[in-house]
Amino acid sequence: MGPITYRGNLFNRSNGLYVIIGVLVVAVIGLGAYIFHEESKPQGIEMTIGKNGVSIEQN
Repeated sequence: MGPITYRGNLFNRSNGLYVIIGVLVVAVIGLGAYIFHEESKPQGIEMTIGKNGVSIEQN
């Protein structure tokens, strides 16, 4: 018998395409979650009273 040959590699064109699509899907989901989180923050002034006194922050 002759030498054993392997007719492809682990990262061929179709696997690479699936990886790129997967990375893009994860990026879009992550960006959407970040934007949703930022938009759902309450707008206005936040006032807290703690050990160091009164703190006022504008959002």
